[in-house]
Amino acid sequence: MDAAADSLTALGEYALRFVKPGYTLGLGTGRAASAFIRALGKSGIEVCGVATSKASDTLARECGIKVVSLGEVDRLDIAVDGADEVDPKLNLIKGYGGALVREKIVAESARRFVVLVGAEKIVKRLGERGRLPVEVVPFASTFCARRIKALGLRPKVRLNEDGSEFVSDNGNLILDCAIKPIASPARLDRELRAIPGLVGTGIFAAIADRVLVAAAAGRIQVLNRPKPR
Repeated sequence: MDAAADSLTALGEYALRFVKPGYTLGLGTGRAASAFIRALGKSGIEVCGVATSKASDTLARECGIKVVSLGEVDRLDIAVDGADEVDPKLNLIKGYGGALVREKIVAESARRFVVLVGAEKIVKRLGERGRLPVEVVPFASTFCARRIKALGLRPKVRLNEDGSEFVSDNGNLILDCAIKPIASPARLDRELRAIPGLVGTGIFAAIADRVLVAAAAGRIQVLNRPKPR
């Protein structure tokens, strides 16, 4: 196991301290979320999980976790997921794995949203990694791309390795938008979501409650969202 995998395993195990028997959890998508799902399965803590993707659903079942649909529960006790960028206010960019819409729905359905990341995901301003995913209805993809360009972003349809279009679990396309550091994440999110046919963005503004960061020497740094003044 390499150092990065070790760090993710440590993050997944650390996050178990926020889980209690009987909880209903939101289960994210991606490497960090998968590490948590595996740790949860090994722990034997009896919980129910709502998966944010088919991949997470499959993994959770393989790990012995009971999976239910979001429609079967009133509210989630906690959601645990990864992120692609985290700024000092704990705003996030997510969606490199293509599950951004379901991830945001699940995160907003939870009483607490805990995010697991490596130190390389911490940025001074969102957009530093130069990529913002958005999900669009296939019928409207060209229209959405034009509107997105008018906002100063450069969208490109995400493709699979074989050159085919990547299709989300919702049956939609992902536009990966080339961006510069974002001055106001919440405002850009609103402007993008106002475009007809655009289903959701990878900007998670003021949603994360706590971020667990895999720091040096196996240490876990805990960041809490600043309270508004």
